[in-house]
Amino acid sequence: MVEVTVTPRSSLADRPVQLAVRGLAPSQLVTLRAWLTDEHGERFQARAFYRADEAGEVDAGRHAALGGNYSGVWPMGLFWFLQPDNLFRRLMKRDVAGSPFLVHLEVFDGLHLVTGPQDKPLAACTAERWYVGPGVQRVPIREGRVRGALLLPP
Repeated sequence: MVEVTVTPRSSLADRPVQLAVRGLAPSQLVTLRAWLTDEHGERFQARAFYRADEAGEVDAGRHAALGGNYSGVWPMGLFWFLQPDNLFRRLMKRDVAGSPFLVHLEVFDGLHLVTGPQDKPLAACTAERWYVGPGVQRVPIREGRVRGALLLPP
């Protein structure tokens, strides 16, 4: 049984996570895809192609991506290389304290340059990426022409 995991499942957006796939056949070629939908309904996604090791595992922190949106060893590559489906869109988080970005991670058998609704992943999981830690207070700042926010730790 194929399993994709992200550890920890819930973390701050600037913290690294470990992405791994287990249960593959040795040397199996797979596509890992990450995608999210922002607050405006825009989809961002990244994909990378990997070959499983002799134990049937892929570890994004140890194994090199063979292609896709990046190649080489990039432990956070699927998060860093998210691209918009519609050109000229930027990934921005407005509600930093109220909700996380939900990043969906999927693994597909073989090379998938484009993923359609008929393509079913071998395994999937979801990671929460928060921009404000628990207990942090956000204080809006409006002083003259200065606009911003002060984030106070608990």
